[in-house]
Amino acid sequence: MILDQLSASAAIESLHPLLPKAFAYLRTFNAKTEDGKYELQGQDLVAIVQRYQTAPSADKLWEAHQIYGDIQVVYQGLEYCGHADQKTLSVTMPYVAEKDVEKYAPPSAPSALLTLGRGNFAIFYPQDGHQPGVMTGAPGSILKVVIKFRI
Repeated sequence: MILDQLSASAAIESLHPLLPKAFAYLRTFNAKTEDGKYELQGQDLVAIVQRYQTAPSADKLWEAHQIYGDIQVVYQGLEYCGHADQKTLSVTMPYVAEKDVEKYAPPSAPSALLTLGRGNFAIFYPQDGHQPGVMTGAPGSILKVVIKFRI
């Protein structure tokens, strides 16, 4: 897992060949873009624009992926995102290849509780269980882009 400022993303773009294109999109993202999936480089690099309400941690499942890494950027609002080693989580929904997702019950304590807000990003790799969309106090409105990049 990586947590950093979007303005500092150039320092990690060499970690994967799809990251430069992903971060170029994220740095120039237009908040008027409609919700949906946008192919940036076929199925290897996809942007998912989403608007939603945060919810209590108890209402949000944990997830992890096998084929794609996630870059998560919040453009409006503020949310918590739990992080734990995927191996420490108990499966509640077995892996679904078509959606590249496996769902998990919450751990007894996450290894980290990240705050995602305007200007920062988190990258989750297949070993990173994560729980996005958790409210920081009261439910709030979020505009987020999730970039899926093929590992």
